[in-house]
Amino acid sequence: MTDSELKTAWRGNYSEVEASLAMIGDCGRVVAAFNANIDAVVKVSGSRMAQLVAATGLVQTAFDNVLPRAIRSPADLVRGLLRCFSQGIAEEWLIEDEAVFAWARDHVGWDRMQMGGQAGIVANAMALCGVQDVLVHCASLPADQARLFLDLPNLRSTGSDSELAKAHDIVRNDSPMVHWILEFDGGDVLRLPGRDVTCPKSNRFIATYDPMNLGLRVDEAFQRQASSLPVDLVVLSGYHLLTETLPDGGKGADRVDASMEAVLAWRATNPDCLLHLEIASTQDRAVRRHILEGPARKVDSIGLNERETIDLLELLGDDELVATCNREARADHMLQALLRLFRHTGCPRLQLHMYGLYLTVQQKGFRISPAANRRGMQVAAVVAAGKAGTGALEDRSALLWAKERDVSDIGLTELKRLAYRIGLAWGRSDIVTTGIFNGPDFDIIAVPTILVEHPVTLVGMGDTISSVSLVAAR
Repeated sequence: MTDSELKTAWRGNYSEVEASLAMIGDCGRVVAAFNANIDAVVKVSGSRMAQLVAATGLVQTAFDNVLPRAIRSPADLVRGLLRCFSQGIAEEWLIEDEAVFAWARDHVGWDRMQMGGQAGIVANAMALCGVQDVLVHCASLPADQARLFLDLPNLRSTGSDSELAKAHDIVRNDSPMVHWILEFDGGDVLRLPGRDVTCPKSNRFIATYDPMNLGLRVDEAFQRQASSLPVDLVVLSGYHLLTETLPDGGKGADRVDASMEAVLAWRATNPDCLLHLEIASTQDRAVRRHILEGPARKVDSIGLNERETIDLLELLGDDELVATCNREARADHMLQALLRLFRHTGCPRLQLHMYGLYLTVQQKGFRISPAANRRGMQVAAVVAAGKAGTGALEDRSALLWAKERDVSDIGLTELKRLAYRIGLAWGRSDIVTTGIFNGPDFDIIAVPTILVEHPVTLVGMGDTISSVSLVAAR
């Protein structure tokens, strides 16, 4: 079958997207936890950086001595920015001192504020898609954070009176949790006395002040409220921010365990409640292992990208497969990695969102059928393309912005590789046209996605894909 014929076949599969999106309104209640924050986006030019260097008194030798990668003074923030600018790399450093946060607010500022944190992004997407009631956990919810939630009555959090209210209207007396995203352009020049620094590649430096989410503080009022209402779906995230030993001396693993107690109480409200864990990029190896051996074994569904899959696979000691996936993160290789994690964790559903293709492995008899899973993944592909193409999911017109577009050539290439691998292992299948393979003790669902050539944004794409896939498939 030619690619043109395959695109025609997938156009037919995608024809059910609009009806499937409308059915999201049947989903009663979703809880999004734990991390929401403010992303303060700033475009920083070379001339602006020169001003910051002068203002902080940063000396030339500080550019070469990069340790520690922590922000304890205004000069540290500028030092991290200069490191990333000079090398064209992306890094995230933590602001450890509240006085530095105040300095950054007054002297760096922002061009725009946008929703940050997986829980915040998921909550906005779920409410816009039409879920009847979305409860979003916020460790901090001052006015600046609240205004980043969509002005929708079906999107709620806990106010200063500990009662649920429309998230957009809440004003709590909390300190804002801000992630400064300092963007710079390749080719820009920073002119310093006796030295010019040219940026080799456009990228960004993130300076994060977020002590509440970095310690995974669970809001007690929210925990009580969510435990008193029937919940259909819980989307979990935020564990990737933890470290083995926290700044306050506590243990990251203990915070994971404490949060899961709250989550299991939410699940107890409804025997059909489904728990989904979004892995995210977890840098601390000890925390990553605790997630793999703890929450990953207790949830019903896991969402991850290629890098996050490989990072978990490394913990299992399969060095040869890790090397293969690192060399080429293709669908046929990533399927082997997913199956390895699937069998290790016992989690009944794993969904990989990779470039051009979404791939789900799930147990036989899982509560969401393969056909329903394909429908949900197709809705997610259209919604994600709408987010990429328009820059934000702020009104319902963006949800179907990409519905008439064909699936990508890259997605079809990956789907064919996947089909070839399945054929070698279990015999011929029609997954290339149907997106479904019924395996011996598992099912595989694969959907080629819609790619936007010049995306306005890619922030929060994985979180949007995972959550929309689930609610559109229920």
